Amino acid sequence: MERISLTETVALSRLIYGMWRLADDSDTSPRHVQAKIEACLAQGITTMDQADIYGGYEAEEVFGNVLRAAPHLRDQIEIVTKCDILVGAGRYASTRVKHYDTSAAHIAASIDHSLRLMGTEKIDLLLVHRPDPMMDHHETGAALDAAVASGKVASVGVSNFKRHDWTLLQSAMKTPLATNQIEMSVVENSAFTNGDLAFLQEFGVPPMAWSPLAGGALFQGKNSKLLSLLNEIGAGDAAAAAVAWLLAHPARIMPVLGTNNLSRIAKLDAACAITFDRERWFEVFEAANGCEVP
Repeated sequence: MERISLTETVALSRLIYGMWRLADDSDTSPRHVQAKIEACLAQGITTMDQADIYGGYEAEEVFGNVLRAAPHLRDQIEIVTKCDILVGAGRYASTRVKHYDTSAAHIAASIDHSLRLMGTEKIDLLLVHRPDPMMDHHETGAALDAAVASGKVASVGVSNFKRHDWTLLQSAMKTPLATNQIEMSVVENSAFTNGDLAFLQEFGVPPMAWSPLAGGALFQGKNSKLLSLLNEIGAGDAAAAAVAWLLAHPARIMPVLGTNNLSRIAKLDAACAITFDRERWFEVFEAANGCEVP
């Protein structure tokens, strides 16, 4: 499995296991979750993607129960988590309206909650989950710098940020932002043409891609031509072909793949065996958009 260096000390596996739905599984026992992690490790997928809000603020603890039961796993993985979204659930049940909080106090408290729930002393990559219209970039930037300086966080980045959000926050920081996790898939491919991906590529920042299979929409039959093409390319595995399409881009995209199905987890790396030439890539792009490029 290829590895992508974000900083001098932090590298992630090219494919990342997403734990968005970890707490939604019918079996959240440490033994069952450990089997998922070990299935990832068997393929060289070492990076686990979390967020404080996942599972109604419960997914980090489900994951942490595994690390407490099998502490040897911690040295084999990288932990990504996110903060700043508040909704009326879990420890934020009293929240009246969904909102974002990038204040220094909230970031510090979120980090401590995540460390405690996951039973670890360090987060390898902390992401600000959503752009905050109320962000004081000097306060937020200083809080992220402080998190790295404290040793609680090894690197920091963002998620769903536009270029102007990125440059505003980075202008108030000493620590370079390491990545931006944005939505990218064969179906949601606007990042390839609206400047989101080009900006990151210009500065050599490897992006993470959330929902690389469009939340399953790819397989709902709305575009039979696209699905047929992907099945052809993937020799019957359209999902692997769709992920490989992202991997083919020179920006070094890191897809975040989330599933609770062990058999699917066991073959996530099938995408790495599929290659695209330029015409084949554009053939998929055309099928997804329903028209040729201008």
